[in-house]
Amino acid sequence: MDGYKKTKEALAALTPMQFRVTQEGATERPGSGEHLNNDESGIYVDIVSGEPLFASSDKFESGCGWPSFTKPIVPDFVNELRDVSHGMVRTEVRSTHGDSHLGHVFNDGPREAGGLRYCINSAALRFIARDEMKAEGYGAYIDQVEDI
Repeated sequence: MDGYKKTKEALAALTPMQFRVTQEGATERPGSGEHLNNDESGIYVDIVSGEPLFASSDKFESGCGWPSFTKPIVPDFVNELRDVSHGMVRTEVRSTHGDSHLGHVFNDGPREAGGLRYCINSAALRFIARDEMKAEGYGAYIDQVEDI
């Protein structure tokens, strides 16, 4: 569990968009992210640190243009910070170990699932399919992911 951290090697491997989003707090264009329409079973981890963030079973179509989730896999891996940029008051979401900007959380999500909508940039995430989770060291989280 302690192996999740930001390294020079991980930062060097990022695409320009991944770097702008995770390190500079940028936002990808709505509808442009690679994970928006992904309906495969698996987990989403921080592109920088690898810490597990969101499960496919908590992903839903919100219509906002970014992947949306009802909750993080491990709440301690997601920090929520007050964001007053762009003339708005929002709650920014950052990974705990990688300190990557992920997106924002809003309270307009599905009521039956707690009412939250974690609106997350695809560029901040790496998807690991359920069949690959054990081999990639995420076997402990398979029970969080639905069977296909």
